[in-house]
Amino acid sequence: MPALDRIDLELLTALSEDPRTTVVALAERLRLSRNTIQARLARLEQTGVFESYERSFSAEVLGFPLQAFISIGVRQTELPRIIGELARVPEIVQAHGLSGTIDLLARVACRDARHLFDTDARILSIEGVERTETSLAMGEVIPFRVAGLIGLARREV
Repeated sequence: MPALDRIDLELLTALSEDPRTTVVALAERLRLSRNTIQARLARLEQTGVFESYERSFSAEVLGFPLQAFISIGVRQTELPRIIGELARVPEIVQAHGLSGTIDLLARVACRDARHLFDTDARILSIEGVERTETSLAMGEVIPFRVAGLIGLARREV
């Protein structure tokens, strides 16, 4: 990862506050040329600072109002293959590998309780998956955010 300077952090702050802002607006806000902004954005992209340009959509609006987290225990030696099979389950919208007693944590979106039951059964049917435990998401109380981290980083530069 590259070391971020003050200008990089100001650029990331502006993007976190308004992800749809234009390069021209960023240049005006930071009082830099459009070419400088474009070059910095390209460098940040090439070094992996931006994780995704994918838009987030409401699963509920798409017809999947039931959200849950499924803890998955697996045979470690089969982890890469299992991850590949889990990636083909469309109801899994996100998954993380964890340390500790849980190997994987999958966030799923389903139509209803029956759909969730069937999704869990599909996950359990994958060879090498040893157990699952499902927790219903009652509501997002703190959405994903990085603005606070950018603020901490700006104080350290």
